[in-house]
Amino acid sequence: MHPEWGPLLAVRTGWALDADVRFRGSSGGVLSALMIHLLESGQVQFVAHVAASAHDPLRSERRISRNRAEVLTGAGSRYAPAAAAVALETLFASGERFAFVGKPCDVAALRAYVQQRPQLQPQLVLAASFMCAGVPSQHGTNEVLAALGSVAGEVVHFQYRGNGWPGYATARTRDGNEARMDYNRSWGQLLGPRLQLRCKLCPDGTGEFADLVCADAWYGKDGYPDFDEQDGRSLLITRTPRGESLVLAAMAAQAVVALAAEADDISGMQPYQVTRKRVVLGRWLAVGLRTGVWPRFRGLHLRAALWRGGVMPALRNAWGTFKRVGRVGV
Repeated sequence: MHPEWGPLLAVRTGWALDADVRFRGSSGGVLSALMIHLLESGQVQFVAHVAASAHDPLRSERRISRNRAEVLTGAGSRYAPAAAAVALETLFASGERFAFVGKPCDVAALRAYVQQRPQLQPQLVLAASFMCAGVPSQHGTNEVLAALGSVAGEVVHFQYRGNGWPGYATARTRDGNEARMDYNRSWGQLLGPRLQLRCKLCPDGTGEFADLVCADAWYGKDGYPDFDEQDGRSLLITRTPRGESLVLAAMAAQAVVALAAEADDISGMQPYQVTRKRVVLGRWLAVGLRTGVWPRFRGLHLRAALWRGGVMPALRNAWGTFKRVGRVGV
């Protein structure tokens, strides 16, 4: 149990060996490749994941996929509200075995649901997640569209990332015109500042309740991630024997290539997640003092993470959060 990264069985970097899957994924396509492997090997009957809404390309919804083509409809990140854990009972209604892909909070909800209904456990073959920096409000998407010069009602296709690494935010309209924006601007300047406050208070951005987790295995550049376009590379963390078994089988089947890495390597690829966990107790302190509401989490080793980062960064975050909550409320 690592104080910042949670349960660790193995840490790897890699990519999908299918060039199309690697290209379409946000960061090497490993998560999509693993889901396709589960389906094609018969281990699951379907995968529950999030993709663009069939009715509105600017919205996101949970999908059920039963083959490679359907899985790839959800390739690439969705930086807007999405309820992957809505109506969980419907996933179990058919009695089929399935894999679930969701944000860390979605996976935590699914685990709690199954824990209360242990007879359902055999149907949940795998719970997978990805590292999450938080969910921007839908207003962030609207701001990206406005910056692209697109009108929401005319957009027939919209993606936040993918088709390269890190890929471009891309909008295509009914008349066939396409506009795009690089990741540094779309996430760094427009979407990132629209994060919901509750996401800034979340201590689990790394999917500690999942069987396995994927993320961008960013290359470093002067201490910061390098967002220049290049071939995608995924960070892959296995947390349970079930997750590790799947990865080894997928490697043997040549669905993915994965190279051994160390826990100490993760902070260079995901520096935001290190800071986030080290300072979250400071943010909770601010919210508690402002509102009288004190979030409670167990088993995430938050005090150990705080001491590893030092008290002063947590106190600075506490002061910033205190001022923000005073302006906008919770």
